[in-house]
Amino acid sequence: MKLYNSLGPNPHAVRMFAAEKGITLDLVEVDVMGSEHRRTPYGDRVNVMMQTPAFEADDGQVICEITAICEYLEEIVPEPALVGRTAGERAETRMWMRRIDLNILEGRSRAGRATMARDFYIDKIKLLSVPAAKELNAIVTDRVLWLDQQMAGRTYICGDRYTLADIVLYCFMAFRAPAGGSNLPAEATNLRAWFERIRERPSASATAYPA
Repeated sequence: MKLYNSLGPNPHAVRMFAAEKGITLDLVEVDVMGSEHRRTPYGDRVNVMMQTPAFEADDGQVICEITAICEYLEEIVPEPALVGRTAGERAETRMWMRRIDLNILEGRSRAGRATMARDFYIDKIKLLSVPAAKELNAIVTDRVLWLDQQMAGRTYICGDRYTLADIVLYCFMAFRAPAGGSNLPAEATNLRAWFERIRERPSASATAYPA
């Protein structure tokens, strides 16, 4: 099994998920800083969205999008269950993944591309204006603080269950974070404590780029 790997939180999430499962993936490095993902053969034969990661199964099937890749890995290696063992557990994990994706990760990524990484992306993709990106970032911060309130009394996002939702949010909040910290607001005390619990897991440090 191959993982088309690169710098970034999305490939990190798949690597971390696989490490928790004890799955070894052959890593094929994609130079995103050199725009390799936007050129042939990767951009038209591997992932037409021109993004990383992409996963190639042993039968040659290529799967893209981190949730789809991780759910495939869960199907072939069910334990430890990181999506869920029951229909209810799986639904709960997917519910929180949807909330996190729509309310936090997508907005944070779009805002970051249009501000901090604007020079890199300006000739590659459509970007928000800088004022719009700053407004979007404020909305994302509001949603992070909402999630922080929901985390009161919880060990993980799904209560006592450590799941894909924890892994994905952790990898985004760890990406290019200040040394020894996270990208979480200082007032998000519940999430900052949660972040430290996830960071202590062996899979977090073992899968940091470029490992």
